[in-house]
Amino acid sequence: MTDHTTTAERALTLDPAMPSPDAPTWAGAAWVGAVDRSAALAAGTVRLAGADGFRRARLMVRDGRDVAGFVDVRVDERGAVDPAELGPALRRLPAPGLPVDAPADGARVSVVIGTRERPVALARAVRSVLDSEYDDFELFVVDNAPVTSGTRDVVAAIDDPRLHYVLEARAGVSRARNAGLALATGGIVAFIDDDVVVDRHWMAAIAAAYERDADVWCVTGLVPSGELRTPTQRFFDERVTWARNLERRVYRTAAPPVDEPLFPFTVGAFGTGANMSVRRDAVRQLGGFDVALGPGTRARAGEDPDLFTRVLLAGGALAVEPSAVVWHEHRKDRAALRSQAIGYGTGLGAWVTKLVLRPSTAFAVLRRAVGALRRLGALGQGADERPVDASGGWPVDAEFTEATRGLKRAELTAALGGPWRYVAGRLTAR
Repeated sequence: MTDHTTTAERALTLDPAMPSPDAPTWAGAAWVGAVDRSAALAAGTVRLAGADGFRRARLMVRDGRDVAGFVDVRVDERGAVDPAELGPALRRLPAPGLPVDAPADGARVSVVIGTRERPVALARAVRSVLDSEYDDFELFVVDNAPVTSGTRDVVAAIDDPRLHYVLEARAGVSRARNAGLALATGGIVAFIDDDVVVDRHWMAAIAAAYERDADVWCVTGLVPSGELRTPTQRFFDERVTWARNLERRVYRTAAPPVDEPLFPFTVGAFGTGANMSVRRDAVRQLGGFDVALGPGTRARAGEDPDLFTRVLLAGGALAVEPSAVVWHEHRKDRAALRSQAIGYGTGLGAWVTKLVLRPSTAFAVLRRAVGALRRLGALGQGADERPVDASGGWPVDAEFTEATRGLKRAELTAALGGPWRYVAGRLTAR
């Protein structure tokens, strides 16, 4: 965010969360970025860098490090936001809460990115971590079952002593994360995907969450959409809880939340593996991530809810910290979104199979089975089945709406194949 002051007015220029040289082709595309509320209210003009072709903007509003919410506003032909619309929208958001302070002891953070053959996205993610406003951290890039030198080349091209290359020849994101966990020297180990950009305050917010509660073993954060260029990205943005959950919470099995009837087997409310961190020693004692779950395995997903649940059942607390922000590049087209939905469904079925096969969790899972089926689907949680329409300046054609309606059914069908995939993956992992 750049602040330009002139004698005539105070102008604010915002940078996009995920810059792109290409103008949008969808009429409903929205420019995406962040703005500080007090700075925006004080500015005479708020301009958006790289806003050519956009007529709307999605702004994540911050009060210092804290996230107050999101506003959707119009963008004019000059790439500026209409102050008559922005001011009232900012004032309607909740008042600032208690500030998120940086940790007093400067806890060391080890960041782990598991990746496979996505050098362009990886380079962007690595740069964002290295640009963080945090003093004490290290970054491990784990090259998972590579077939080219692309990942190694990205790391070699960046001269920074905090950055380390790790080879994990066996496929699976859980194996990649475990490799980083084994090498980490920080008491906190943070995991992100290679298709994200981390906010500069991300690590400080994570460290502060651990400092506030000594029993917290896992912290997850907000994962808002880094771009909204296609109807598919907008659909995903509206359906996943981790893109909009602004409530700071700490979950403990000693005090089950009354608003989460499936607790501690809740899907979505705890966050996602694209933005999660753990206390290193506690999770090492749990055995790390289950190598039969997650992308790169037969199960295709399920490794993050599995770890969240194991943390809670072992007596640790799990904190959701909205001020720990990473921007995510959602799938751009329908085919990719459908593949992702099938992966989520398969992983969910595999994870539930693991729970049912264990006597310590089987009864609790079966008791919640009916409610779980009603809420099945990472892309369609709860009873909210509103169709995506053209309201608010977001045009969506009838063909797209019909295609996305089948996603929950695809997830359910895929979940039915999860059991044999988990068992087969478990045998292979041995």
